[in-house]
Amino acid sequence: MPFLNKDARNPVTMPDGTVLEEVVYLKNAIDIPQIEAGDYSYYSSFNRPESIASAIAPYLFPHSREKLIIGKFAQIAHGTQFITSSANHPMGGVTAYPFRLFNLDTVRDYTELPVKDTVVGNDVWFGHEAMVMPGVTIGDGAIIAARAVITRDVAPYTIVGGNPAAVIRKRFSDEVIADLLEIRWWDWPLELIEENLEALETADMERLKAVHRSL
Repeated sequence: MPFLNKDARNPVTMPDGTVLEEVVYLKNAIDIPQIEAGDYSYYSSFNRPESIASAIAPYLFPHSREKLIIGKFAQIAHGTQFITSSANHPMGGVTAYPFRLFNLDTVRDYTELPVKDTVVGNDVWFGHEAMVMPGVTIGDGAIIAARAVITRDVAPYTIVGGNPAAVIRKRFSDEVIADLLEIRWWDWPLELIEENLEALETADMERLKAVHRSL
């Protein structure tokens, strides 16, 4: 029996048969065009929010032009939020107060501010209440510590934490990171991924490279 079912909304079932509603696959729970999520990426919440999109990206509005793009196999803990470009105020003057937002004739000025997509790679783990600021790109395999505030791009397979977040360490050597970015195990067929779970869980690079060469 496979571990994963990409068509499920709530992918975790307890031993007694209870479906864990607090865990959702984003791709199957979000239907707004500004959020794109890859297969098996999940959000785990304690309070079962009515809108997963609003819980993780509260500033993505119907008129928002930016996107939140999340790769495959992302793991997003409770309270993680992506503060997207629509949260920004104009900062070129001496005040950031959004005067024109309160007048229907000038509100359009705020929908035309520059925007930038927020991009999350594959197999990224977000700890409890992490916060990602607008326009950030987070590389594959990165780990974001609990309550970290991400204000700049994060390199692949890097652990960051703090406010503002700083690099704690790389997860692997540069050579191994380069191999992993070439292997891209998250793009393998699910059957092949599950056949090689032990290699993935133990970082058996020789086995993973052999599987990659066979594709």
